[in-house]
Amino acid sequence: MIKKILATRQCSRGLGKDITAVKPGMLIEIEDIKVKTVEAYNRKHEWDAKLMHKKGIGVGYVVSVEGKKIYHAGDTDLVQEMDCLQDVDVAFLPIGGRDFTMDLSEAIEAARRIKPKVVIPMHRFATDPDEYKKLVEKDSLTKVVVLNIGETYQL
Repeated sequence: MIKKILATRQCSRGLGKDITAVKPGMLIEIEDIKVKTVEAYNRKHEWDAKLMHKKGIGVGYVVSVEGKKIYHAGDTDLVQEMDCLQDVDVAFLPIGGRDFTMDLSEAIEAARRIKPKVVIPMHRFATDPDEYKKLVEKDSLTKVVVLNIGETYQL
């Protein structure tokens, strides 16, 4: 079993000694797994008193393993860097829109731009994931898989 933890400096505090601190733009190889860190941040909105996640600090992860590519967006708004993601098999996208994540319309647009084969909605809060599924699947080839707590998805 691989025992390696990747986290931003901010998140790594208190996690122990064996942490690899990451920032956007890194490529980490762990045996046959490649992990690329990508930007994850919040844009300024009129209702925000402050930015929760500033550009250049937070990360999303693109994990490549066994010929599959998985994108975990992290806590982020819809950002232009998502346009550079290609050939994503599964994308974990936040849809809840509370303080520090994309809202429903931004998450729909993210799926449209990234064009993953599958989206698994996360950070749902009060947002109905079935509504997200209906809206994404009506206009694209992307499949949305809504997981309940404890459920898994096989690639």
